[in-house]
Amino acid sequence: MREASWGRRLTEAVRREASGVGRAARAACGGPGRERDLVVQSLKAAGAALLAWLVAGSWLGDPMALMAPWAALVLVQATVYGSLRQAAQQWTAICAGTLCASAAQAVTADTLGALTLSLPVLMLLANWPRFGDQGVYAATTAVFTLASGAVSAPAVGHRVGQAALGAVIGVTVNALVLPPVHLRDVRENLVALAREAGAVLDAVAGGLRDGGWDTGAAAEWTRAAARLERRREGLRSARGWSRESLRLTSGPLRALHRLPLDVPPETEDARWGRVTDHVVALTRTLAVAADGERAPAPPGTAALRTYARLLELLGDACRAGAERSATTGAERAATTGADGAEETAGPAGPVGPAALEELDELRLRLQDGLRDQATRGAAHTAVLGALLLQAENLRAEVLPAAREAERSR
Repeated sequence: MREASWGRRLTEAVRREASGVGRAARAACGGPGRERDLVVQSLKAAGAALLAWLVAGSWLGDPMALMAPWAALVLVQATVYGSLRQAAQQWTAICAGTLCASAAQAVTADTLGALTLSLPVLMLLANWPRFGDQGVYAATTAVFTLASGAVSAPAVGHRVGQAALGAVIGVTVNALVLPPVHLRDVRENLVALAREAGAVLDAVAGGLRDGGWDTGAAAEWTRAAARLERRREGLRSARGWSRESLRLTSGPLRALHRLPLDVPPETEDARWGRVTDHVVALTRTLAVAADGERAPAPPGTAALRTYARLLELLGDACRAGAERSATTGAERAATTGADGAEETAGPAGPVGPAALEELDELRLRLQDGLRDQATRGAAHTAVLGALLLQAENLRAEVLPAAREAERSR
């Protein structure tokens, strides 16, 4: 029975992997995306290695053209700047490994003794931050050098020259053949962050409206907010890759990639980051308020339903912001009014004038309810006041145009 169960698990794991490979293949064939980018990078790395082998082995007549294709293969990185940086690190590590191994062989006159003398030093050197993740090549180069017996001065110079040749070919191929420009991930992560923020607000609104506000529901909302924070970290990482991918790539080279370069500005990252903070604060307030031993009395049913509707409208505004971030500048130009001002909700957004009017009415109703509950004591106003504050913070970030309109009045 155990063997049968193990066989079923193995079969299921293989089936899932095959399904994942199939989905990735279909996505790569279907259109631009992360899967197609991986295919392009893989083919570029293979092509760079083959070119380095031809240059070193066929054109230069090297019977052991190992270092050049090796270096070219690993230096087709995700960005041109990354390729250049790692090329310098790797070449320095290869030089250190070759020289250290040759010196150790000269001192000990024995391969085992040379390995014993050089490898500890090189592995310690590999942890030097200046080498990044290329430091291990110092030790591996030392092993190759001593195993091949090529420790003479001409052999050392030959090996270092091969590494430099491979590095030049790898960096050149990466820079000239469809240079990687990581802009799509910024837009995708920003859109996903806005949509997920709206989904969390919808989930909270549904629980408050249907009377499902308890410790279990509050814990689920808190977990959803934590996932939202991880999405924000993904956006930060994508923005960093975007900045790096635009370094050392000229305009004509970027155009070869056929990607829209008008990614959302970094101010949008900051704005939706603040939205994330307010959603997290809101869910934490609800989690504390759900614990009867830690918080004062919760608001009444009518106030909670009003607040739920307010969160629903803010969730709609988040989705409208996601749709706006998903469009390029050219697409947004078609939705710009005759006076040059963009609509508050963006293209196809549900937050129109009627929704904004309802949002303001709900805010005023909650503020009146807060004043009424204040007459019954501070314990009845603490939770509603905290929730209303978070809603005001969300409104200010999700609907900045409405906030500016209020300031101008």
